[in-house]
Amino acid sequence: MYFTMETQAAIIEYQNAETQLEKEKLYNEQIKYAFEKLVESLIFVYGFHNPYENTRHMQSDCVSFLFETIHKWNSEKGTKAFSYFNVVAKNWLIMNAKKRQKRVKRNVSFENRDLLSAKDKKQIMYHQVIPSADENLDKHESRLQIIEAMKAIKDQVSSEHETACINAIITMFENVETLDFLNKRAVFVYVREISGLDRKQLSKALGSIRVKYNAIRENDEFDMF
Repeated sequence: MYFTMETQAAIIEYQNAETQLEKEKLYNEQIKYAFEKLVESLIFVYGFHNPYENTRHMQSDCVSFLFETIHKWNSEKGTKAFSYFNVVAKNWLIMNAKKRQKRVKRNVSFENRDLLSAKDKKQIMYHQVIPSADENLDKHESRLQIIEAMKAIKDQVSSEHETACINAIITMFENVETLDFLNKRAVFVYVREISGLDRKQLSKALGSIRVKYNAIRENDEFDMF
């Protein structure tokens, strides 16, 4: 018997205590344990425990709620303290379970993609994730190295078309964060628009630059390759 008439008497004494020190002493020594056992019993008897929430955390939160409602129980109404707090705790656990179910339904599991709907997969595909500071720094340094490599290639080109092409490539890398969409075709269109070259001129210039690019990849000066 963890919730006895002595526990009820302690709750009445707590309600009538005049100082915070008295209240704390009564709660910690005579009431808290009864609340903890009451909630623990409800969790396991009625199956409120689940794999999505730490049982100890759930118990602690419910006990805290009971502590906040101590002043609401009125001994003069004839209801025993155990019956009152048993109902309060059970209602809290039911509401907590309903909130948890809503959270579970809103969350998408990444562990079993076979269970995801087409809509869920589409949302995951377009979901924006903020990269870490380290990842942002690595990307920034990598882009700077690529630009330096392109400038090294620029020093090797000879024709006017090749110069216009490599300048367009450098400009694109310098402004890559402002570009809307990148794939092989889009990159070609961007470079063509920036350089002002037609398709034939651009293809020829890119062919020459590609040779120099393959050569510079063998250079240990640029470690991003």
